[in-house]
Amino acid sequence: MTDPAGPMPDWSPMRIALAQLRAGTDPASNITAVEKYVAEAGAAGVSVVVFPEATMRDFGRPDDDLRADAETLDGRFVSSLRTLAREHGTAVVAGMFEPADATRVYNTLVVVGPTGEVVATYRKLHLFDAFGARESDRIAPGDQGPVVVDLDGFRLGLMTCYDLRFPELARALVDDGAETLVIPAAWYQGPMKEHHWLTLATARAIENTSWVAAACQAGPTYTGRSVLIDPFGMVVASTGDQEALVVGDVDRDRLADARRRVPCLANRRFDVRLRA
Repeated sequence: MTDPAGPMPDWSPMRIALAQLRAGTDPASNITAVEKYVAEAGAAGVSVVVFPEATMRDFGRPDDDLRADAETLDGRFVSSLRTLAREHGTAVVAGMFEPADATRVYNTLVVVGPTGEVVATYRKLHLFDAFGARESDRIAPGDQGPVVVDLDGFRLGLMTCYDLRFPELARALVDDGAETLVIPAAWYQGPMKEHHWLTLATARAIENTSWVAAACQAGPTYTGRSVLIDPFGMVVASTGDQEALVVGDVDRDRLADARRRVPCLANRRFDVRLRA
């Protein structure tokens, strides 16, 4: 029997790395760690290496003033990423803090292309005011819509940590063309937290028939468990809670297969009002 969807094109995969590091409160030391992982990723033929949220400088104690280390996009941290990307021929995604107002910073993802140019930024929309924490005391929320960026022929949608709990953002990214949801995080360790991290990452992959590349900071403060999940919800690559570099291939054939066999995006009902 002929497949009604027809033959699928032969697309080359994109090799992606998740750099699970343990950032400290000294930005210079964190840049040294980033250098190590970008070099390893470049040697492994990686097209995109994803670092966690707050790679530039960890959140530290709740009373730490993050403004002291916040930088603009032309500061030392981004300049270092641009140099490393250019030297190793790999795109880099990493979390940093930008100045916001008199009391707060932005929690920002910066995306640097393989030739060293800044191709996108995303300021975290949903702030972690949960489980007794109040991220909004020190961080100002972003106000930009979904950010999707083209890298190595793939469309990547950007989310940060707590954003993972908001499926409407993931769906908006996919509606804007995202094929892979890239989720840097500093997901705090604690009761139920590891289960939530893995379950929600898997759910975002399944419900959107998209790849998920989720890079978390290492333990013991955070859960680790960085993971690459395919559009059927299957784990392709993962690690424990220690520092590590996780490498896997994002395959568009697998994406097309999932969206053909489980066409939930196409099957949505826009002709029925779901809310009174």
